[in-house]
Amino acid sequence: MSLSAVAIVMVYLSTFLFQLPIPSTQGYFNFGDIMIFTFAFTFGPVIGGISGAVGSSLSDALGGFGTFAPFTFVIKGLEGLIAGLISHRRFKRRVLFGWVMGSVVMVAGYFLAESFFISLVFGSSEFTGIVAASGEVPFNILQVVAGGLVGIPLSLALKHLLKQTPYYYKLIETAISEKKI
Repeated sequence: MSLSAVAIVMVYLSTFLFQLPIPSTQGYFNFGDIMIFTFAFTFGPVIGGISGAVGSSLSDALGGFGTFAPFTFVIKGLEGLIAGLISHRRFKRRVLFGWVMGSVVMVAGYFLAESFFISLVFGSSEFTGIVAASGEVPFNILQVVAGGLVGIPLSLALKHLLKQTPYYYKLIETAISEKKI
């Protein structure tokens, strides 16, 4: 539970404090994906999913983007969950695939949410929503690329450091005992 709380706060802070506005789309570029991928690759799908869902949607809710918070909860939660699921068993072999699949979920999820949300809220056609959402796609791709390029080495370093402490083995024992239940 403590690890989940720390992960949520780290995702929230990296999303909320490090924002670059995108004036053309009224959205923002942030560094939250770095933390989502770091926690998913280091601690697995549960921590990755919880931190992505709660931390990112909390940032939206408190940062003036409350209408997107439910979409963010689902999209970022799935991003962390899927990245963690794929990479959890054999880190070196599956981390790139986990990164790609988590990234696809994020980019496609926001594209679909924005396409339908824009047409629903503004009463325009689906085509208008698709055009408007297309403007976010390059920024979302850049965001997940940065998330993986920084998150993967950060996760490797964190795992290396944790292995040198007795806490790492306590985390492993807890994960094993939860699987047996």
